[in-house]
Amino acid sequence: MDLVAAQRWLQRAASTSPWLHEEVGSRMADRLPWFRDPPTSWLHWEPVQGGLEVHRKLRHMLPAASCHVSARRISEALSATREAPQRSWNPLQWGKASGPTASTNDTRVRMLWANMALHMEPKPQTLLAQWHRQIDTDGFLMFSCLGPDTLKELRAVYADEGWPLPSHAFTDMHDWGDMLVHAGFAEPVMDMERMTLTFSGAAPLLAELRALGHNLSDQRFGACRSRHWHARLCAAIESRMPRSADGRIGLTFEIIYGHAFKPVPRVPVASSTSLAVEDMRAMLRSGRR
Repeated sequence: MDLVAAQRWLQRAASTSPWLHEEVGSRMADRLPWFRDPPTSWLHWEPVQGGLEVHRKLRHMLPAASCHVSARRISEALSATREAPQRSWNPLQWGKASGPTASTNDTRVRMLWANMALHMEPKPQTLLAQWHRQIDTDGFLMFSCLGPDTLKELRAVYADEGWPLPSHAFTDMHDWGDMLVHAGFAEPVMDMERMTLTFSGAAPLLAELRALGHNLSDQRFGACRSRHWHARLCAAIESRMPRSADGRIGLTFEIIYGHAFKPVPRVPVASSTSLAVEDMRAMLRSGRR
């Protein structure tokens, strides 16, 4: 992955959430009732990109839980997630809108929610370590991202033309599981499904991909392409990519879902050991000696 291009993508201004992200986030939210105890606090990582409709769905599912937001463009994220003012008999409450609070380095939550973020992150292990710090002991992480079979039909077209890959490589779910354990999480559970989106032609297909992200491969074309190349790309998509029974062009997206818990820390056996106060409290609550 091109680190500079990835940072530029992460810093971009976005006001709407991609349709695919909303759909994936909604399916991930349907898994939340699997957990025995609903979280009393949660942090939404990059809610605009992850899905504003999903954010509202989670707020409805967790009405009593305190909500926090973490985003590179925090003011835009807070504005986008602010809720309409509720009706109240108290005049002091009229016109007041409610919403989540901005996360800080000291924010600790029972659940961290990150929808469709990891596959665009240039340093995922650093990000996983940050998530681990912001989750309370016995809290959990829920996330989703794209897997390696994503865009396989478009990759085949690019390979036939002798072009560089149309996107950077996506990580396999088993590797995500290993990275979660390395970051300090426990009991990672990984799942995967393939979704096929269909399009009427090459133009709407490419427009959808632009909304989802940019090509961050460090092997991509070194300069902008010409109109002639774009016409050649559209012709190749129209003629070579598989079509459904009704004649629409199909494109595969592999969706990876994962969740993992933050366990009670283990104390290394040594002549001298340093522990954070929060870790000590967690160990005392668990009954460990």
